[in-house]
Amino acid sequence: MVDSELIWNATLAELERGYMEKEDHFVCICCGRCFEKGIIYPEDDVLYESEKYVRVHIRKKHGSPFEYLIGLDKSYTGLSGIQSNLLKLFYQGKSDKEVQQELGIGSTSTVRNHRFVLKEKERQAKVFLAVMELLRTRDKHAPAPLKIQTGSSKDDRYRITETERDKVLDKYFPQGTDGPLKSFSMREKQKLIILNELSKRFEPGRRYSEKEVNGILETAFEDYAKLRRYLIEYGFMNRLPDGSEYWLAGPASEQGENGMDRKQELKMLAKEIKIEAGVYQIRNKKNGKIYLDSTPNLKTVNGQEFSLNMGSHMCKELQKEWTEMGKENFVIEVLETVKEKEGVRLDMKDTLKKMKEKWMNELQPYGEKGYMK
Repeated sequence: MVDSELIWNATLAELERGYMEKEDHFVCICCGRCFEKGIIYPEDDVLYESEKYVRVHIRKKHGSPFEYLIGLDKSYTGLSGIQSNLLKLFYQGKSDKEVQQELGIGSTSTVRNHRFVLKEKERQAKVFLAVMELLRTRDKHAPAPLKIQTGSSKDDRYRITETERDKVLDKYFPQGTDGPLKSFSMREKQKLIILNELSKRFEPGRRYSEKEVNGILETAFEDYAKLRRYLIEYGFMNRLPDGSEYWLAGPASEQGENGMDRKQELKMLAKEIKIEAGVYQIRNKKNGKIYLDSTPNLKTVNGQEFSLNMGSHMCKELQKEWTEMGKENFVIEVLETVKEKEGVRLDMKDTLKKMKEKWMNELQPYGEKGYMK
């Protein structure tokens, strides 16, 4: 499902690279998945910092920003079906002759004519963007790209009167503000009103698990993951990088003990926590099937649950059953940790490989017993 706001709020440079950079995380424009800064992500026995990992994610999950964008419908690209197909083949490096043969259109001169039309469209788009930018500098009523605001925004465009607030709440909460949300498709100013109201369902100063947050938001809207993401992105809630704790944002929550900035405090705590490597499994409690993997940092295992909840896990069979059965029917368990000896330097990659092979041989998580290929 396309997140229109991510597409429309992205700059040209962000669309080209496929992701946005926020204050404490990166967001994949293609699927909305968030990658926390300061977290190390393991992939195929390689460790990546968050920005590099989002690029790996885009390549593996979406192919490339070009492939994702060209696959959007005409309302986003303004391209006809034939133009989209032509651009896909041009991107693959096909010659005019190869394109003509593959699409079965006219002759090579027909393909060359299409190339000319697309080039002309590109030149016109550049001029149009320049015209709109110049218009914005002179006309206060000209359309302007919206910027995602936080819950504490002081922007005049987001000043909300009591009358506006009551109208929006009556429209989107037909059963009252403690009841379900009718829809979450609305203008940004209205989103702020809705998110502010939803934040009242949480107690100031209390820490919540992701399961608790989901449970509270699920009573408001079936796509609780979307509400949770927007509460974070718009600044109404904060969370730990591993997603294990959530809390309301605000002056009180941003200060740790002795007035220390909460983010600084969390970073210091994270450094003090010993990083352990090891092997873990995701076990289906209903049918006993197992997904097994190793990681140099077991603190990142929670990222597996995050990926599954977002519908973006690389194991398609596991993802399918997680979605169908619900996460309450699965458990993530650490099977073994690497025991490091003082003064002995381990080849961690080789150690984890052998440890994983040992558990694979012991558990045989294939076929009816597992999700491994």
